[in-house]
Amino acid sequence: MKPDLARRKALYNAEARLSWVLAALAGLIGAAAFMHTEGYFVTFMTGNTERGVLGYFHGEPHLAIAAALLLLSFLAGVVVASWCRRRYWSGHPHGPTLLTTLSLAIASLVDGIGYWATNVTNIDLIPILFVTFGVGALNTSFVKDGEVSVPLSYVTGTLVKMAQGIERHISGGDYADWLGYFLLYAAFCTGALLGGLLSQIVAGWAMLIAATVVCLITTFYTYLHLDRHGPPATS
Repeated sequence: MKPDLARRKALYNAEARLSWVLAALAGLIGAAAFMHTEGYFVTFMTGNTERGVLGYFHGEPHLAIAAALLLLSFLAGVVVASWCRRRYWSGHPHGPTLLTTLSLAIASLVDGIGYWATNVTNIDLIPILFVTFGVGALNTSFVKDGEVSVPLSYVTGTLVKMAQGIERHISGGDYADWLGYFLLYAAFCTGALLGGLLSQIVAGWAMLIAATVVCLITTFYTYLHLDRHGPPATS
């Protein structure tokens, strides 16, 4: 099979389709956090880093502390998911979706209890920390040679690679150089858009439940079908 033909087929295979679903899920989760909190970032660690460093200068020390906690939670999600991949999920390369589902379920439960107790629709920091942990874990869903091959919520990196691919295409390459990154970016944007629309009609806890259900369905699909019949991932 010619390399270009193989790359074109890889744009739409089961792994690629799963990456679109998970990228859209990341966008939906990010929208739920952004629209129903004080503006916490669960997918934007660059923003959390800057907020953690500059929050005190901007007169928002509470947001600086929250940003630091979100960063630590995200890192913990990556570390724990990577450790579980190595120790327990050798036969399930997309096992991190299970950890994300559990994190979202806990966040939904904690926020739901808070909502029924106070009738406040905004999501507090504690459940958002669980959400951020789950997003960190989600980003380890695609690993090749021990490194993340598809960073689901790292939009900046996706855009850089897409732009580089466009340049290669212009210089005589193939559309496969950039289309995969564009589809991943489009999926993230679609998830964020759906999250924004959903935030107009439901409370934050309901959005968390919706994200949990989507992630649970995806987890069942990966465990029962893709990890058994799809191409193996190298961890």
